[in-house]
Amino acid sequence: MVSRAAPVAAPSDEAVEFVRFCYERRKVGWPELYDEMCGVAGRGLFKGWTAEDLAANGIGLTLFEMPALAALVSAVVNEDRSRNKVRIAAEASA
Repeated sequence: MVSRAAPVAAPSDEAVEFVRFCYERRKVGWPELYDEMCGVAGRGLFKGWTAEDLAANGIGLTLFEMPALAALVSAVVNEDRSRNKVRIAAEASA
């Protein structure tokens, strides 16, 4: 019997916004950013959202959900770094 994984839904805009919010607060990599995300959730610093609100919007902070969260964080951070490189190159050539 072949087991198939459930399709992975694209992250919501809110999920990406949360990762960016946390990354802007503390520009660190994984797993330090995970710690920041848990702290932000624990204090409701992003839109007043709790861990339950975040989970409803595609941000799971549990051990089971960590691989998907790490992949999302990696994608968002890489996109941010690429955007910054382009901005710096444009400023240097101006």
